[in-house]
Parts: sequence; C-alpha cells; structure tokens
Amino acid sequence: MRLLKYPNPSFPHLMSKARRERLKIPTDRVKELRDQSGAGIMACRNALLESEGEMEKAIQILKQQSLLEVQKKTRRSTTQGIIEVYIHTGGRIGAIVEVNCETDFVARTDEFKELAHHLAMQVAAQEPQFISNEEVPEGVDIEPEEACLLLQPYIKYPDKTVQDIISETMVKVGENIKVSRFARFELGG
Repeated sequence: MRLLKYPNPSFPHLMSKARRERLKIPTDRVKELRDQSGAGIMACRNALLESEGEMEKAIQILKQQSLLEVQKKTRRSTTQGIIEVYIHTGGRIGAIVEVNCETDFVARTDEFKELAHHLAMQVAAQEPQFISNEEVPEGVDIEPEEACLLLQPYIKYPDKTVQDIISETMVKVGENIKVSRFARFELGG
C-alpha cells in the first residue's frame, strides 16, 4: 500500500531521507522553541521541520495545534482543583480563587499551582466583576475587557489575556482548566 506520493511536511517520517537531512534541526533550536511555547519536544521538532527552520512560523503552527487541543479539552468536566489565596503586601487587599481541573494529579503540579496563584494576584490587582462575558447581566453597560477576568490583559504579560494563559497551561498539563469563582477583599471597602 502506498501512503502518499508527495508527503505532507507535517509528517516528517514520510519525507524522503534526503529532505530530512537538509532540514536537520539543531537541538538548541528545538529547546528554544520549547522554552517559548511550552510544547513537547516532538511537537517543536515537527513544527520546525514543517516551517523549514523558521522560528516564527513554527510558533504559529504550534499555536494552531494548541487551539485545536484546547477546544477539545473544554468539553471535559472539571471536578478537582485548588483554592488559592493571595494577600497583597501590607495586608490591605486579598483575593481567593477556585481553579478546577480534571484530576487531583494535575491539581498538585507546579504549573497548575502557579496558574492559580497568578490568577489570585490578577483578581487582587484588576478587580474583575465576572469570570466571563457570558455572566454579564443583560443591559449592564460595562467594558468586558475590564470587568471579565478571562478577557482582562494578563498582569505579567499584557499582550496576552487571562484566557490565553489558562489555555497555555491546559496544553502543558493536558487537561481542561476552569475558574469556578473568585472573591476580592479590600480593607475598609
């Protein structure tokens, strides 16, 4: 059985040996892409092969693949997780966030705990009123990017939204992640 006459470069194992030799990707390039994207080694290598070594194209390829993975995961239930508390220096502002995932194993990972901590910091710093745009009552006149946690620019990387950061973590840990609820407290408020 013959698979493909002209193999797709996204399947490097189907490329001719001569073409693979021309497109050898140095391990430092794979490591650099992995550090930037958080994707797996083989996914980074294959993206670099498909993009013929161009880093920006490889990042775009990985982002497209990640979006598909995240969309599949969002349908799965999230019954495990953690509650994270953040108290700002001086003790005048605090936040509590419930972040859920699919398994208790992921809830104990450093990536998940770090995400929950950063989300609690986001709530303390930006004062969101709702988790997502779907929660905003009909007729309420607000800016969704300011009032909805998932739409806010992320405090550590303002060019990304909070939802982008959650999606990146979903790809890293391989599970659906949701923010279930949050509360913000300010002394005298």
